Amino acid sequence: MKRYVLGMFVVFSLLAYADSSLVAHKELDMKTKKERVVELLSSIESGENKPVGYINPNKYIQHNLSIGDGLEGFGEVIKQLPKDSTKVEVLRAFEDGDFVFTHTKYNFFGEKIGFDIFRFEDGKIVEHWDNLQEIVEKTASGRTQFDGTTVVVDVDKTASNKLLVKNFVDDVLLGKNPQKITKYISTKTYMQHNPYVQDGLDGLSRALEELEKAGMPLVYEKNHMVLGEGNFVLAVSEGIFMKNHVAFYDLFRVEDGKIVEHWDTIEKIPPKEEHKNSNGKF
Repeated sequence: MKRYVLGMFVVFSLLAYADSSLVAHKELDMKTKKERVVELLSSIESGENKPVGYINPNKYIQHNLSIGDGLEGFGEVIKQLPKDSTKVEVLRAFEDGDFVFTHTKYNFFGEKIGFDIFRFEDGKIVEHWDNLQEIVEKTASGRTQFDGTTVVVDVDKTASNKLLVKNFVDDVLLGKNPQKITKYISTKTYMQHNPYVQDGLDGLSRALEELEKAGMPLVYEKNHMVLGEGNFVLAVSEGIFMKNHVAFYDLFRVEDGKIVEHWDTIEKIPPKEEHKNSNGKF
């Protein structure tokens, strides 16, 4: 009788464990990739451990060149962050197939604005890219580097909006047909969040001219990625700024087939001898 009771107890325990595991798995399945990424980034501030489980422990390719590869590298940088003063505020989050990209305000060793890109594979995060820039308090346009709308609309136009931005990067930023700029950017409304550039096409032209006169032209050399969801499109490129090799992350908002708003970060790419992983920036 005792063996029977013990046996039934074991069976019920296993069933209960299996049921709880199934519920946890279902909860995970119900969460979008976007939601998982927001939880993971927010956990940097909260210290919550669960979201780390969204990362594949056996494959996590790191493109932040200041961080070691893999889950171990991620853990090391978390340990180095100042306790009780690290702040993370995800301002915008977008999903494009296996990719999620975010626009996030950070405060660790100073305030920064950044873009993060995560790639999923079989439901787990397996790759990460980012680009960070210090926040500037006084900007040329009076706008901040992060304010503006966050609402995603026109999801059915994602493909056409991505193509618009890809062609803009090719024709204007990479210099193939720069005279076509008004084909892509609205001549009526162009809200600028780059801290050193004023609103409108005139503001952009003046900023580029000043750099040319100073002998430090802004040069885009290669586009590596274009991601989008609805009216928001992110272009990841590399080139030269202030005579430094840099990564350009440009977020555009598209409305009625024209670019009407722009946010960006520009980050210097460190020399190879300073890289903490061998995956490259892009």
